[in-house]
Amino acid sequence: MSDNGIDLRPIPRIAIQAFCESPDVAAVLEQASGDRRMAKTHVKIHMGGIAAATDFYSSAPTPNLLLVESREKREQVLEQINRLAGVCDPGTKVILIGHTNDVVLYRELLRRGVSDYMVVPFDLYDVIREIGELYLGNESTPVGRTIAFIGAKGGAGSSTVAHNVAFALSRSYEADVVVADLDLAWGTAGLDFNQDPPQTVADAIQAPDRIDDVFLDRILAKCADNLSLLAAPAALERAYDHDEHTFDLLVDVIRGSVPSVVIDLPHQWTAWVRRVLSLVDDVVITATPDLASLRNTKNLVDQLKIMRPNDREAKIVVNQIGVPKRPEIKPDDFRKALGIDLLATVPFDPALFGAAANNGQMIAEINAKSPVAETFADIARRVMGRAEVRKAKKSALAPLLAKLTKGRSKAG
Repeated sequence: MSDNGIDLRPIPRIAIQAFCESPDVAAVLEQASGDRRMAKTHVKIHMGGIAAATDFYSSAPTPNLLLVESREKREQVLEQINRLAGVCDPGTKVILIGHTNDVVLYRELLRRGVSDYMVVPFDLYDVIREIGELYLGNESTPVGRTIAFIGAKGGAGSSTVAHNVAFALSRSYEADVVVADLDLAWGTAGLDFNQDPPQTVADAIQAPDRIDDVFLDRILAKCADNLSLLAAPAALERAYDHDEHTFDLLVDVIRGSVPSVVIDLPHQWTAWVRRVLSLVDDVVITATPDLASLRNTKNLVDQLKIMRPNDREAKIVVNQIGVPKRPEIKPDDFRKALGIDLLATVPFDPALFGAAANNGQMIAEINAKSPVAETFADIARRVMGRAEVRKAKKSALAPLLAKLTKGRSKAG
């Protein structure tokens, strides 16, 4: 055990949950959660161990980091871990807390994807150091998942989709989300979230040597629980002729400290837009059901395949379905022309969207039970690679069946 935390670094904005069997372990984790280096995290501690965690997450999304305790012997622990794996979402890291120093168990756990094995006893500094190694160590992967939203043409509603998806993410997963509005001249994120922050993206890119997680904290504007905004200046005092690599460091810093990053790109085709699209984890294209959008979406999809040959295909949202008296390309025809399944279709509802825009609110704030709000929640789940909210497992085939039916069933 360590005797102090002098060498410990602050932990990024991640969601952490723990399922403990012994009060002593729960008490240590509670102490760790109150340490200043854990100030950015969201921590919840439950009793019940691996079995309780498996039951809980059969109908709920898993956090960024899950700590589970077991007093069982090796064979039973591995059986428990196998069942837990069936309900864990992609990207969730798992630390097992055990009571025996079993090297064979440790190796088998690592082989099965468990991040690490901690043996009791330990103190709060050991907990913080362990989490720091996972998220801040030389071998650690970036904390955040980055999703870029871009419109197939001007007025397609890409920003509206991006902002509502970000809001849905912040509500669904209890982990921090940052919206980065990179349309410096015309960005609408400040209006949509009713924010007018004194510092913006422009402040960050004008002082790249200052960009770090501390600087990021200073320029982010809090919009809601778990949701922050890096706003665009939306002013025309200067031209925004960005270099190709202008936003590289900013994207890296945000990705390194926030679990979910929604990047709102302008409808442009410049070297820096291409560069950002090549850096992110996923791309969502918002189109309208017309010929120009279909052509532009096809061009974007084809270009992204060239730029990102080893990544997932772009995801397509067709927006503004059902405008009165407007001829439209049917969603199924849109899908067939692209050869890609649509991520979602969003109906034309001027009263609902107009009220949200005028009030500086999201659709879920205006009417949380509306089908449109549920559509944005579903997009949020799917762009993050999260499973649908699951019913209790009935067989060992349930995880496979869930993947096969993903996208066709609504969340419970």
